[in-house]
Amino acid sequence: MSVSSHHINEEQAAAAFTKQSAKFDALYTADTIIQYKRERVRKHLQQFILPNSAILELNSGTGEDAIWLAQQGHAVHATDIAAGMQEQLIQKIKKLELQDKISYEIISFTQLQNLTSPKQQKKYDHIFSNFAGLNCTGELEKVLRSFNDILKPRGKITLVIMPKFCLWEFLLLFRGKFKTAFRRLFSRNGVRAHVAGEYFTCWYYNASFVIQQLQDEFGLLGVEGLCTLVPPSYMEGFAKKHPGWYRFLKAGEDKWKTKWPWKLIGDYYIISLQKK
Repeated sequence: MSVSSHHINEEQAAAAFTKQSAKFDALYTADTIIQYKRERVRKHLQQFILPNSAILELNSGTGEDAIWLAQQGHAVHATDIAAGMQEQLIQKIKKLELQDKISYEIISFTQLQNLTSPKQQKKYDHIFSNFAGLNCTGELEKVLRSFNDILKPRGKITLVIMPKFCLWEFLLLFRGKFKTAFRRLFSRNGVRAHVAGEYFTCWYYNASFVIQQLQDEFGLLGVEGLCTLVPPSYMEGFAKKHPGWYRFLKAGEDKWKTKWPWKLIGDYYIISLQKK
């Protein structure tokens, strides 16, 4: 993809998530597996985040994580490319009176050198990106390499990314869904995705890619798989239809989440690194 093609893809993704923004929370907040995913990400994050941190959140969406972080005492600059998502966030900030804790900005994570935080925050303690927002760019190496300049000494990053292999998707091979089973493995030029009737391209990145891009400036803190044994949330209703199996798989994943190969073959992985 050329630079202009990447820009067009970002506009398409922004349009998709803006369309979905008004009903985003209603669609996902009550989902058992999505709540499990969010709790897992937050538990991982709490291992590494310092008290009263200045946090830069990428692809902040409707602000669920930004609000949670602010309520933990952190100052958050919540960024997103979708105007509709930011509108939902702004409404929540006003309702909860968190203006002193959360600032916001519409900006692509490929343009972080142009950040203009209203709080004039030049350097951050932590950069956070949840639920595969970074899979919406084919320029992840550019995004990753921009982190060093906007983090304080010993600053940290926590990212939630979709890898090139997902065990649950691969198992769909046995149900004859060959395209879905192999879409990540053969996604060199990206895979077309659609949200709210809008189409855009997604890419998949293994943890090894992130580590390689950052190895000169960052050291690895931890990697864990997410929805490795617990099914992906798009398997609607699994937890309600099969509560016993869900509890069993959840217990197994919680036990094996940091072990090889389970930490690498989930629907997502959570990775944290620290500036050297």
